[in-house]
Amino acid sequence: MLSTFHGLEVAKRGMFTQQAALYVTAHNIANANTPGYSRQRVNFVETEPFPPASMNRPQIPGQMGTGVEAGSIQRIRDSFLDYQYRNEASKLGYWSARSEAIAKMEDIMNEPSEFGLSKAMTQFWESLQDLSANPENEGARAVVRQRGVAVAESFNYLYTSLSQIRDDLGQEIKTGLLEVNSILKQISELNDQIKAVEPNGYLPNDLYDKRDALVDELSKYFQVKVETVPSGGNALDIAEGIYEISLVNQDGSTIKIVTKDGYSKLSVDPPVDPVNDPTNPDGYVSKIQIEDALGNITTIRDSEFGNLASGRIKSLIESYGYGSDPNNVKGYYPEMLADLDKMAYSFATMFNAQHREGYDLNNSNGVDFFEMNVSDNTTGKGAAASIKVSDVIMSDLGKIAASSNSGESGNGNNALYLSMIKDVQITNGSAALPSGSGTTVSVPITSGTVQTFYQGLVGKIGVDGQQAERMKTNAETLATSVDNKRQSVSSVSLDEEMTNMIKFQHAYNAAARIITAIDEMLDKIINNMGIAGR
Repeated sequence: MLSTFHGLEVAKRGMFTQQAALYVTAHNIANANTPGYSRQRVNFVETEPFPPASMNRPQIPGQMGTGVEAGSIQRIRDSFLDYQYRNEASKLGYWSARSEAIAKMEDIMNEPSEFGLSKAMTQFWESLQDLSANPENEGARAVVRQRGVAVAESFNYLYTSLSQIRDDLGQEIKTGLLEVNSILKQISELNDQIKAVEPNGYLPNDLYDKRDALVDELSKYFQVKVETVPSGGNALDIAEGIYEISLVNQDGSTIKIVTKDGYSKLSVDPPVDPVNDPTNPDGYVSKIQIEDALGNITTIRDSEFGNLASGRIKSLIESYGYGSDPNNVKGYYPEMLADLDKMAYSFATMFNAQHREGYDLNNSNGVDFFEMNVSDNTTGKGAAASIKVSDVIMSDLGKIAASSNSGESGNGNNALYLSMIKDVQITNGSAALPSGSGTTVSVPITSGTVQTFYQGLVGKIGVDGQQAERMKTNAETLATSVDNKRQSVSSVSLDEEMTNMIKFQHAYNAAARIITAIDEMLDKIINNMGIAGR
């Protein structure tokens, strides 16, 4: 037989459970604007009916319900949307960094404009043509010298500015890895906290949210894969467990960076801090080192960087430079700097050779017009940074060899030949001087002309910049779309919460009314029954 107070107990359970649901609703409303928060819900569960199935059960028509209880408080999250978002976030991180790096290069090159290297060289060629018409005119000679200075300083400016941007990229790699290591540490600490809570049968929803927000942030730096490991004990079936996180390569292979036992620390070698650590002046990365909690080191070498799936760090390294040694460095900025060296060295070498074939105002053979400090003649390394108008020319305008014949007044043919250097065709790294003397010079540029070589560099930057911007926009659109879907599932809707609040409030009131009704019944039994004849 059921207890006299059975109904009171059922109603009380209803009140407590509806009250818990109201508290969860309040928690949702309070966090409506909290970044990374996932709305929560109470999973209502019927309590065990009476009587339980047994041989000694009381003889009543059937099992009687005993009410409701809050089975669990669960956050609303779609793990598939998380997976999609993190994939797109890593692509967005890659193309954003790429686009930013190229945009900075475009700003420095400043082409086409009235202030770029192309304009400086055009004005230099024009000044030489003017000199060919007035070879003894001191004003024309001064203009040639100053235009030459402008060309040399343009090379110096481009090289120095691009090198500074490359150094900034190195600092960004260093800062990015520090941020990654901080995120890995925080995820590992949250794993430990979750591991302590879940075995007791609870769901640490707020800790789950914090951990997922960190994984979202991590996915901008690397493409990651998340696997879960049960925390053991009396953890609920819907408990999310411990995260184990891996870096993902394009071939599908993975490298663990967070496990149930701890987290790894990432670093690059050689160090990318040219300001505070001058041991890497050429600016390159040869490997990424991943040291786990036990001190074991996994290495991603330069030949394997391309296999990294995506992410901001990969893009930064590709822009900054990577290779096995300082003489074998690839990357967007190192290659541009190397091309500037090739161009400056080829231009100055051909110009000096033609200038030496002419005669100055003193009827002496011409000297080198430009000076450079080059460490490798085959690549012209160091030319763009060091090129300048020679001290001899700077101190004496008469040393400009405008004449093609000694002692011939009014002869400006060599100045004309010098102005034709821009159109000299280079074949297999060899160029014949425009004077027709038969002299050839070897230069790092293998084909075309100096002018077309530079146009090719500028064109490549433009094409690469457009592609990076287009891919960035695509990745951004997809990431935003997936995030919107994710927010539609996980974010707090105040309309929905207000509806839930009314629903739970009325359910609570109804349970209270049941208690009132039972109280009236008991009052009748206790106070008004068996009093006949008093």
